[in-house]
Amino acid sequence: MAGHSKWSQIKHKKAKEDSKRGKLFTKLIKEITIVARMGGGDPAGNAKLRLLLEKAKEINMPQDNSSRAIKRGTGEIPGQSYESYMYEGYGPGNIAVIVEVLTDNKNRAIAEMRTVFTRKGGIIAQAGAVSWMFNKVGVIRIPEKSATEETLLNLLIDHNIIDIRSEDNITTITCDMASLDDIKQLLSENNIKVESAEIEWVPQNTVSISKENEEKAYEFLQALEDLDDVQNVYTNLG
Repeated sequence: MAGHSKWSQIKHKKAKEDSKRGKLFTKLIKEITIVARMGGGDPAGNAKLRLLLEKAKEINMPQDNSSRAIKRGTGEIPGQSYESYMYEGYGPGNIAVIVEVLTDNKNRAIAEMRTVFTRKGGIIAQAGAVSWMFNKVGVIRIPEKSATEETLLNLLIDHNIIDIRSEDNITTITCDMASLDDIKQLLSENNIKVESAEIEWVPQNTVSISKENEEKAYEFLQALEDLDDVQNVYTNLG
């Protein structure tokens, strides 16, 4: 697969910093709530919920936070009702952007997002305008020193692996969405540390832009990420 971007690595590193400040808690609680609502509150029968709960443990989020989020999702206790939305558009240098939102107030979320697009040189486009440039796949990241690519290929030969590549001391495994949980479990069983396991929009191809526009693009992408209602930002910026 041609489309791993620098932004995905920047996001991965930033997530570690955010988790230290507790900023990731709010976004994760929202996601647990909606995943429990859609797929049920039992992790054994809800693979996406299981992945999120493991992520919550990894960032030391109190178990009570996860339990309350699940119960809000299943309707056992009252609470805010979150809805998921996806927006598409273009940023500085004409980079393609996908923004995933989880919010209890769609009007507020879109207003804040439009402000960032307008002030930072972006344009919100119609649904389908850029998503065709991406594939929705499972993405697992492990420390590069944890296993060689040959070891991973031998271990995962019977699974739906799309790509394995190493960059900046991180090895990224791209796989079919349905295989994400099984592959994560297999890696853990073989004492290979998993730093993250997510379903992401990965660009089919990446683009290069001028240094000036690249700086503006990172500022734009970061401003989107910092919005409370924004869960994820994906781009084809190489």
